[in-house]
Amino acid sequence: MSAQLPVQPDFPALAQAIKAWGAELGFADVRIADIDLAGHEAGLQAWLDAGHHGEMDYMASHGMKRARPAELVPGTVRVISARMDYLPMETPHDWRTRERLRQDDPQAAVVSIYARGRDYHKVLRNRLQALAEKVKAAVGEYGYRVFTDSAPVMELPLAQKAGLGWRGKHTLLLSREAGSTFFIGEILVDLPLPVDEPTGAHCGQCSACIAVCPTGAILGPGRLDARRCISYLTIELKGAIPEEFRPLIGNRIYGCDDCQLACPWNKFAQRATVPDFDERNGLGTAGLIELFGWSEIDFNRRLEGSPIRRIGHERWLRNLAVGLGNATTSDEVVGALRARADHPSALVREHVAWALARHGQAV
Repeated sequence: MSAQLPVQPDFPALAQAIKAWGAELGFADVRIADIDLAGHEAGLQAWLDAGHHGEMDYMASHGMKRARPAELVPGTVRVISARMDYLPMETPHDWRTRERLRQDDPQAAVVSIYARGRDYHKVLRNRLQALAEKVKAAVGEYGYRVFTDSAPVMELPLAQKAGLGWRGKHTLLLSREAGSTFFIGEILVDLPLPVDEPTGAHCGQCSACIAVCPTGAILGPGRLDARRCISYLTIELKGAIPEEFRPLIGNRIYGCDDCQLACPWNKFAQRATVPDFDERNGLGTAGLIELFGWSEIDFNRRLEGSPIRRIGHERWLRNLAVGLGNATTSDEVVGALRARADHPSALVREHVAWALARHGQAV
């Protein structure tokens, strides 16, 4: 009697099941793509060669492995790419207008919407892992790894290939159904699942995102110099913020949503289906002086489980000092800055001195 060959899974049925399980786990969309990113290698190398990644050395440290998923996880033939919307569940319909009004309030501390709730890395990773385990329960042992902004993977091109959206002129992924207010994550798998078709680009002649960028970080359609981007300057940059950018940052203390607020597609932005991204610690209404007063203990306690905590208290104060330097001059603002003028950190002291000088004050 000849040995029986193992039964192959019904891959089309499995792909449909994966999408249904993803919806049960809170993902708004789940698609599947192959892993051929050869067409993106030249663009990645040119971006790195131009130094547009700034101090984000991890962008260059893995070479072209970032565009070759099978080198990162041997055996990989497909990527399961998933989208999770992050606008807080109770976000009002006029949220973009409200956010712009906060940006125009020089005493307000503006935190990017995505960072006001729980750290998305943990939320997506846990749910992607749960999805991967559902696949395992259906087919048995298989090769896979879960990622969300956590490894040298070109997540956006993979998501674009899978049909989750297209790359907007601001370089973010855009969806006709959900704008750009979402996170993406993926599972690299060794299963030959059927792939989905990519969607076309739908920016047309619109260049609102390019025009609105306060620091001119979007050099042209799809061309971003991270060194000028407020999200980079307030999150990724470890040292002093270049003085030329400080007045342009305004009151944005962690990240920047300007290009998303200007994008017409975000009138279709979807609310989260999970409570994890609901606002915590009043970060959608807090003032600069209030947050500048947080001690390191306050910072660590209040922001436990928040993506903001990764920058540490020192850079938090650096960012807030810039915001206070751009605030309307008042005794309260000057007093708050003076209270930190002798801070143990040279980084904080330098930004406080700059801010005081903006108000006509010497240290």
